[in-house]
Amino acid sequence: MNYYSEYKQKLRTAEDAVKVVQSGDWVDYSFGLGIPIDLDKALAKRKEELSDVKVRGSFSMRPLAIIEVDPSRESFYYSSWHLSSYERHQADRGLCSYIPMVYRNMPLYYQKNLDVDVAMMVVAPMDKHGYFNFSLTNSANLAIAEKAKIVILEVNEKMPQALGGHSEAIHISQVDYIVESDNQALYTCPEKIVTEADLQVAKQIVSQIEDGSSIQLGIGAMPNCVGKMIAQSDLKDLGIHTEMLVDAYLEMYKAGKITNRLKSINRGKGVWTFCLGSQELYEWIDNNPGLASYPVNYTNDPYVIGLNEKMVAINNCIEIDLFGQVSAESVGTRAISGTGGQLDFVTGAYRSQGGKSFICFSSIHANKKTGKVKSRVVPCLPAGEIVTDPRAQAHYFVTEWGMANLAGRSTWERAELIISIAHPDYREDLIKAAEKMKIWRSSNK
Repeated sequence: MNYYSEYKQKLRTAEDAVKVVQSGDWVDYSFGLGIPIDLDKALAKRKEELSDVKVRGSFSMRPLAIIEVDPSRESFYYSSWHLSSYERHQADRGLCSYIPMVYRNMPLYYQKNLDVDVAMMVVAPMDKHGYFNFSLTNSANLAIAEKAKIVILEVNEKMPQALGGHSEAIHISQVDYIVESDNQALYTCPEKIVTEADLQVAKQIVSQIEDGSSIQLGIGAMPNCVGKMIAQSDLKDLGIHTEMLVDAYLEMYKAGKITNRLKSINRGKGVWTFCLGSQELYEWIDNNPGLASYPVNYTNDPYVIGLNEKMVAINNCIEIDLFGQVSAESVGTRAISGTGGQLDFVTGAYRSQGGKSFICFSSIHANKKTGKVKSRVVPCLPAGEIVTDPRAQAHYFVTEWGMANLAGRSTWERAELIISIAHPDYREDLIKAAEKMKIWRSSNK
């Protein structure tokens, strides 16, 4: 069957396509590199004729025109499921609102609760069967499109074809309008700066990984440092089961560490739901049968994660307290990122036979503006600070000073273990705080 006549019938300029948006509409922009560029610019041009258009997006790597042209938020009101550095800056200015979520539930939010008037997202070119591949962002794209009253696709020829899995593509019969973009180069991530603390933490985690493990790496320099160190290790026959596919996986693959052949589920396939990294990483994805794109309600389902034997989840955080509560998304009430999938993988890895979940962080942090140094281990999380992982889900915590396994531990055991991996300069004050909170035992070290 020839779908190109239907393609031509649905083809529009970006300016014509966004005319379907009406004041008061809910508009969805996808996630990460699925966020439209040309359609965003075209919609921003309608600022004077629109009001109260509510736009949802997530993890935008580029400035959004609808935010830049409307600092009053009268025409466009943008909210994000997970803040990128750009979105965090806008949130600080009052121009971006955060939407709390546990990442695995994102498709369900649309299926059960949310209205979508217009969905816009970037896709790869249509194939001969009439399908547009979601490419670097599977996440909840199909769930969003299926809920939307109108679906507009922005086609970028530079987007790779990501094999699935499932829900990695949408058929032209489900699409209302198609816009051929300017085919801008894809955003690529700058190289992360690795510190001595990162290296010390990475060494400890790598020592805990076994041959045949499946690896999840969270966002940030420290998890990526672990991946790079794995590439230089003697480990073999590792697998991929992750939400975010990053360059560290490519390094492990090129070093012969990733084979996926011993995985207990999805054998032979590296499983992921969105990707962000280098151009070489994007090229590795293109039509690669060794990689499988899935929606996030599959990749991040703790039950599915737990089916992977020797599942290893590696994530970082902002700070923890002596009870084992983890904050990975805010400083006080200031939003930094989002819950994302950290709790999904902390839970799922612990369910896994032989699985381990690591929360890693440097023991101290220097404020970029003032230079003031503070401990990342605090007696209690500050008022208003968001708990990403509850204390009951804590497993391994790792700093440059050591590793602590909190699973099943009492409050006094947790306090002792956590203080033992805090920076030495802060331990005495932490012990005094623990005593005051009655979670310190006289026999503790």
